[in-house]
Amino acid sequence: MKIFYYIAVFLTFVAISGCVKQFIPDTGVDPDLIVVEGLITDQPGAQAVKISRSIPLGLEADYNPVRGCSVWITDDIGTVYNLNESTNGTYLTNADFSGTIGRKYTLNIEVVHYDLVFHRRIVDMTLQSFPVEMLPVPDIDSLYYEKVLLTEENGFLFTGEGCQIFLNTTDPNDECKYYRWDYIETWKIVTPPYQRAINRICWVTNNSDDINAKTVDGLNENRIERLKVKFISNESDRLSERYRIQVNQYSLSEEEYNYWSDLEKITERSGSFYDKIPSAISGNIHCIGNANCQILGYFSVSAKKSKVLYIDEFFRGLADPYRHCVKDTLRNDGGSPFPPAGIFDFDGIYYWIIEYNTTSHPQYLITTEDRGCVDCTVRGTTEQPDFWTDPWGNVKKVH
Repeated sequence: MKIFYYIAVFLTFVAISGCVKQFIPDTGVDPDLIVVEGLITDQPGAQAVKISRSIPLGLEADYNPVRGCSVWITDDIGTVYNLNESTNGTYLTNADFSGTIGRKYTLNIEVVHYDLVFHRRIVDMTLQSFPVEMLPVPDIDSLYYEKVLLTEENGFLFTGEGCQIFLNTTDPNDECKYYRWDYIETWKIVTPPYQRAINRICWVTNNSDDINAKTVDGLNENRIERLKVKFISNESDRLSERYRIQVNQYSLSEEEYNYWSDLEKITERSGSFYDKIPSAISGNIHCIGNANCQILGYFSVSAKKSKVLYIDEFFRGLADPYRHCVKDTLRNDGGSPFPPAGIFDFDGIYYWIIEYNTTSHPQYLITTEDRGCVDCTVRGTTEQPDFWTDPWGNVKKVH
């Protein structure tokens, strides 16, 4: 999840500008932390561990992957699962991997570099998680949404309808006391039906970055109702066509729940120099043989249950990302020929021809400066996701 990345660049500290010069506080922590993001579940499929380095305060934020590591997972019966590096510091299990509820798993990492002079591999540090038991998690009972009236008086740009997505879950066996949720959202976009459209139908997919953890410990009943999962305002066009959200529910230990709760509190603060810093939050990964080595992150082991919701209903007052498309109409009364259909340069500004008529008199072209008006790949991909279902086919809804 990107939340590790955001925290790793020390977003809890603010750089003060606007005075004489930028002030960068002395945090007293290692500015080059190793950041580990790992999650394995009981669902089959390649599962990932991401390894990166934090960005020191005062430098431009960027993802800084750690490549060339040796990464493996062991369980409490001696099985070893080796992970292979794919791209950008991401290490994957085999595609048929799945964890087993009740078993304990340990993550092992060797951070290495290569001596080009002596052509040898040198281990800089060895990281290891504490053993983590895979706990059971109940099914998601229901995933549903409600329309929300949005007004300018409530702080929205214009009046319309938004969408609040909720979740209900119950554990009749009372086995899971601590929960965490994330989601994957996908929506369909369709550009206007201009004559010169290049790609009209695309899909956009985002992963959640929010931390959403909750406990039922201390409650009389192991039940969660109307948990807010995702709010979609009318300032987005997510609901213009067809929207899909897959919500994943995980089981946590008390220790991991406390970890996520601490991170959630950090992200909710505006940030002050007296806030608890990310490195002070204890994860479950340590550096073998070096007590002073600081590691940010958590190796999560959890059973996983998922539920999918599609939203097709019409919502009033949604943002229209294409309302600005028509820039100008060029007329030709028989003089110089029009440029060929496609992009052209006019006084140093690039335009896309979206409509044209070269048979009538006068001839005309309608242009736009935004390629996204004729090519949806500016925002998404034309490759329909394997999981996507579309009851209308690739046809834009008309309201």
